[in-house]
Amino acid sequence: MTPLPHAHRRTWTHEVMGSVATARLVFDHPQNGEHEASVADAVAAAFAELDRMDALFSPYRADSEVSRIRRGETTIGEADPLVAVVADACREAAIATDGRFDAWLGGSFDPTGLVKGWAVERAARLRLAPVLGEDGCLAAGLSVGGDMQLLTADGADWIWRVGISDPARPGEIIATLDVPRGAVATSGTAERGEHVLDPRTGRPADGSVASATVVADRLTHADVWATTAMIAGFDDLTWIATAGTTTGLLVAADGRTRRWLGATEVSVGPAPSAPLL
Repeated sequence: MTPLPHAHRRTWTHEVMGSVATARLVFDHPQNGEHEASVADAVAAAFAELDRMDALFSPYRADSEVSRIRRGETTIGEADPLVAVVADACREAAIATDGRFDAWLGGSFDPTGLVKGWAVERAARLRLAPVLGEDGCLAAGLSVGGDMQLLTADGADWIWRVGISDPARPGEIIATLDVPRGAVATSGTAERGEHVLDPRTGRPADGSVASATVVADRLTHADVWATTAMIAGFDDLTWIATAGTTTGLLVAADGRTRRWLGATEVSVGPAPSAPLL
């Protein structure tokens, strides 16, 4: 995050979705009194929203709607209405990614690759966005497992500075991205190994990408396209032309990197010796 001499940051954490959710709010002065309580209530509501989405969608909870659908005890149409919303988003993602994303891989419904980003985005916009601009609130961010939806108040002098972990060197940063507002999602093999399956073959992705970080306006999209980047492989950036992402960074298993802005790849390397035209 951009350091400002007048900025005051507050952070809350909450265990959910087998990971840790983090809410960060930035103010132009120290918080106290009645507004401090309303901010804490907003953060608690965001975490409660994530708990509810986990209860609906987790394939690891026997009583979730997704688990009941997978056992044939109910259908998407009969389940909580939000399940149909996520299923529609999954169908749209399958079309947009040319089949590189598929929530029905193996024949049963598993929206895991989309629903975490969708849930974090939804909780941030519903519960944290209303706090922006109130009593000097400059920015608010919500993340789970490193995937984050970042909000900034209109006219606020604030930019989120996001560090991208080096997949080959745990604890070190390979790059930083400045994000005025938007979402950042990273998919990779460092923590979970080759867990991303290519729906077109049913086999793991080719392993050429160690990590893929995608920045977009919405975390739902950033999450899907980070997974797509893993499946497409390091040598294939054709998908960025239609993805609608803002920027991103691929790190290959051998340490090479590729970066793009919008639909255009940009060079990453030392400064040129002569002026660019």
